Amino acid sequence: MSENIIEQIKHFQSEALSEIRATINLESLNDYRVSFLGKKGRLTEILKTLGTFSPDERKAVGQLANEVKQVLTDAIDEQARVLRAREIARQIQSEAVDVSLNGYGVPAGSHHPVMQIFEQTRTIFQKLGFDIAEGPEIETDFYNFEALNMPLHHPARDMQDTFYLPDGHVLRTHTSPVQIRVMETQKPPIAIVAPGVVYRSDSDQTHTPMFHQVEGLLVEEHINFGHLKAIIKEYLEQIFEKQLTFRFRPSFFPFTEPSAEVDMSCVICSGKGCRVCKQTGWLEIMGCGMVDPAVFDAVKIDHRKYSGYAFGVGLDRLAMLKYGINDLRLMFENDVRFLRQF
Repeated sequence: MSENIIEQIKHFQSEALSEIRATINLESLNDYRVSFLGKKGRLTEILKTLGTFSPDERKAVGQLANEVKQVLTDAIDEQARVLRAREIARQIQSEAVDVSLNGYGVPAGSHHPVMQIFEQTRTIFQKLGFDIAEGPEIETDFYNFEALNMPLHHPARDMQDTFYLPDGHVLRTHTSPVQIRVMETQKPPIAIVAPGVVYRSDSDQTHTPMFHQVEGLLVEEHINFGHLKAIIKEYLEQIFEKQLTFRFRPSFFPFTEPSAEVDMSCVICSGKGCRVCKQTGWLEIMGCGMVDPAVFDAVKIDHRKYSGYAFGVGLDRLAMLKYGINDLRLMFENDVRFLRQF
């Protein structure tokens, strides 16, 4: 009786091996695994008759069945490796890349003109002994206005075209709040520049709602307007890489007193008169002044002992003048043809 089932198992092994080795895809191979070795597979069905055998016969048949199960498992795994290798070879052949073909170039721009001015500004002032300071772009009313001598109903607030947020905060209209934060936490002497993004509700050929600005601050004993003139001259002449002529016109800023607008000789026509300077030979470039004592009082610095100057200039405008760009909106369109020029 046991001889019959042993022959039956050996015949099943031979037949199963032939079918496994003839399999041409992984899906069929998995079907065979279930059909041959699963809980309801052919080998299991054969072994259901073991209960009719003696203990010695069951041992011999069970040992053979385990050997056959291992042989078939190894055969299935080997065939799976063969089929996967064939599929990879097929993919390599059908999806081959001809490396002898010329590559396709990806259009590239260059370092953005505003970022070039931004980095030059950082480098120039660091060499002059200034630290770089940063602050949040979402500010409180106190830092953006009140501490800068602009109380709630001050008319100077109307000059800012401010973006107000629902919680009462604002998008900073200048980087001056950074100066306030620094003066709150550091004792003089203080020498910082604060470059960064600022926001104002204004948009046309020469204005955008978001633009870049750098503001500088120096606080120390015995600082006067002559020091301010010298630092502005040094900075702008290094940016434009030429000697320039300057004039300082009296102006008003709530956080400086006295205050001035700075004009420089036109970098396009060298002061002879052109379309850019409206035939005047001068370009209005930035604002500046001596720090108002009220600002020192807001940050608890003794204005009787210390004095200081502050200035601010738009980096986008400097980039337009240096590189001859006539429309500020070009800066933000990410046109590779435009960026490639720089």
